[in-house]
Amino acid sequence: MTTATVSVGARLHVGFQNLSLARERLYGGIGVALEEPRVTITAEPATDIRTDDELVSRYARRAVDVLSVPGVAVTLEESLPRHVGLGSGTQLALAVLTATAQAHGLEARVREHAPAMGRGGRSGVGVATFEDGGFVVDAGHPTARFTTEPPAEGDWTVPPVVARHDLPTEWRFLVVVPDADSGRSGDDEDASMRAVVERADPAVADEIACVVIRKLLPAAAAGRLEAFGEAIAEIGRKNGVWYADAQGGVFRPPAGALVESLESCPVLSGVGQSSWGPVVYGVTDVAHAGEAEAAARDALADHGLEGRVILAEPARHGARVCTGGDRRQA
Repeated sequence: MTTATVSVGARLHVGFQNLSLARERLYGGIGVALEEPRVTITAEPATDIRTDDELVSRYARRAVDVLSVPGVAVTLEESLPRHVGLGSGTQLALAVLTATAQAHGLEARVREHAPAMGRGGRSGVGVATFEDGGFVVDAGHPTARFTTEPPAEGDWTVPPVVARHDLPTEWRFLVVVPDADSGRSGDDEDASMRAVVERADPAVADEIACVVIRKLLPAAAAGRLEAFGEAIAEIGRKNGVWYADAQGGVFRPPAGALVESLESCPVLSGVGQSSWGPVVYGVTDVAHAGEAEAAARDALADHGLEGRVILAEPARHGARVCTGGDRRQA
């Protein structure tokens, strides 16, 4: 019997390049892979679906169907906080797919099978970071395939990666996970995105394109922390203009209050909200990580919030796979 273990870090979602149907490509995700926190899955071949977790069971059923195998026994060893902006759904789904495939001696073909797992229908960042880690910009989807309604589930291909860079190992991403209502997901997220796309100003997309080309990509390629931070902060705020009506402001509560507090911390750059939040992030370096962490804890306390503070190294690799003692990247 083969046992397969798959472990992958979270991802931050800075925002989209375009949400207007007036432009040729829709979405176009921008994000960063992190080493921590992680989701870890262990799987063994079985004749049916065996797991104690309801969401894992749902993904395992899809994986078994996609791979045409009889079943799988899956144990969730380590989990990401769900629906807070860390990419928990995509990383969990693809970890289950990969572990199931490896347990049966098969290749997962992650990018090909992601749509059947219900992933990659908007942003391709989660799939790309699962595959290879890094800072990622994807191409988005052809707008001609979309109206205000997206294609039927699974009827898409994952957007290709148009830019990927390994960020310096001395950088640290401050990740603040406040104890607050979860971000939007499922049907609620679909309805919110539909409302945003219906009225998105295409001029904002044009402004973001300039930031991506002239500021963000050069900063990522050269490893310039402050310039990178300034660019992702600007993109995050411009995305917030699109989402303002849907989430009650440029940032959703209580993320907005935390962003405002952390923006005054001199050792942090690129403060923003990941996806629908409530996770807030910023970027610093090893030398100033302690000061950044203290600022985050103070910000939580100042706003009467409990929560978790994480200092994560940017991931320079994709998911890690261990099968029968052989440890490798997915």
